[in-house]
Amino acid sequence: MERITKIIRMLENGQHKEALTEYNMILKKGSHEEKFLLGEELFHYGFLDEAKALIESLLKIYPEEGELLALLGEILIETGEEEEAILVLEKISEQDAYYGQSLLLLADLYQIQGLYEVAERKLLTAKEILPDEPVIEFALGELYSQQGEIKKAMQAYEAVLKETDEIAGVNINGRIADLLSSSGDFEEALIYYDKSLNEKLEINTLFGYAFTALQAGYNRTAIEKFNELKELDPEYHSLYLHLAQAYEREEELENSLNTIREGIQQDDFNKDLFYFGGKIAIKLGKPKEAEQYLRQSLVLDPGFAEAALTLNKLLLQQERYEDVLDLVSELDILEDEEPQLLWDLALSLQKLERYSEALDKYESAYTFFKNNENFLHDYGYFLIEEGKNDLAAEMFKKLLKMNPTNSEYMDLVERLTDLNA
Repeated sequence: MERITKIIRMLENGQHKEALTEYNMILKKGSHEEKFLLGEELFHYGFLDEAKALIESLLKIYPEEGELLALLGEILIETGEEEEAILVLEKISEQDAYYGQSLLLLADLYQIQGLYEVAERKLLTAKEILPDEPVIEFALGELYSQQGEIKKAMQAYEAVLKETDEIAGVNINGRIADLLSSSGDFEEALIYYDKSLNEKLEINTLFGYAFTALQAGYNRTAIEKFNELKELDPEYHSLYLHLAQAYEREEELENSLNTIREGIQQDDFNKDLFYFGGKIAIKLGKPKEAEQYLRQSLVLDPGFAEAALTLNKLLLQQERYEDVLDLVSELDILEDEEPQLLWDLALSLQKLERYSEALDKYESAYTFFKNNENFLHDYGYFLIEEGKNDLAAEMFKKLLKMNPTNSEYMDLVERLTDLNA
C-alpha cells in the first residue's frame, strides 16, 4: 500500500512523470490488491485511462467479479462510452452483491438516453433488492421529476427525507422546493425552501426562494432574499433582473433602475437587462437613458421584437419619424412577422408626407389589425386626408359597430356617406 500512497502523493505534487513510472510497475507486476486499490484512487482523481487499464487487467483474471465490473462501468460512463458501459454492467449476475449498484448505474444510463420506462424498471428492481436504500428513492425522484410526474417524484423525495436530508451533496428539501416551484405550487415550495436554508445556506437555493417568492407575489420577501443573495455573491447575474422586477412591482422605480445599472456592470451582454432598464427609464421620464438601453439591447439581438417596438413607441412620441424608418431597416425582424412595425412605419411615412408609401404600409397592416379600434382610427383619418372617402367610410362604419355610441364615428359616417352619394 505504500507504493499507492507514494503515487498519489506524486500526483498531488505534480510529479506526473515519476508517478507514471511507479504506475507502470504496478500495472505490470503489482499484486491484485494493489491494482484494484490504485485503480479506485486513480478513478477518483480523474485518471480514467490509467484506472481502466488496471481494472481490465484484473478482469482477465476475475471476469465475473461484480465489484470490478461495476467500477469499470463507472469509468466507461465517465469517458462517454455509454454503450460499452451498458454491456459491462449487464454482465453482473443477480446473485452478485453489486447487482443493485449495477441497476442504479444502468438506470442512469438509460435515463440519459431518454429510455425512461427502462430506467424506471431498473430502479424498481433495485428497490426490491435494497428496499431501505435512500439512494434508490432519490434516483426515482430524479427520474420522475425529469418526466414531470410531480406526485411520484414527491413521494420518492419524501421517502428519502425519512432517512436523510442530503444525498451526494444534494439537499432534498431544496430539491422538493425546486420541484414544487417549477410546477407552480409556490406557497408550498416556500415552506421547503425555508427548511432547506435552515439546514444549509446555499446560493442557488436562496435564488430559488427569492424567485419563487416573486412568482407568488411576495415582492418584499423577494427583495429581501435577492439582496441577501447579492451580498453573498454580487456576480450571481440572474438576480438583478428579477430584483428590478420586484422593485417595479412595489413602485420603487429608482431602486429598480439602480438595480439594472448594477446588473449591467456585472453582465453587459444581457439583452433583457437593457430592455427592462429602458422600460423603467421611460416610466421615470428619462428618455435619453431609455433609448440608450433599448438600442444596446438591439445591438445584442437585432431580432429582439419587444425592444424594437418599445423604442419605436418612444421615437414616435418624440416625433422622430426618420429614426423610426432607420431603426426598422436595421432590424432582423420581418414586418409580416411583427405587424406592429408596419403600423409604426405607416404612421412615420404619413408624418413625413410620403403618402403612397404610407398607404402601402397601412394596407399591409390592415390584414393584421382590421379589428383593432386604434388602428382603424389612424387608417380612417389617413384615408380622409388622401381623399379616399369611400374606403374611409368603410373604416368608420366598422368603428361604429365596435363603439355604437361614439358620436365622432356617427358624424364621420354620415358626412362620408353624403360625400360618396
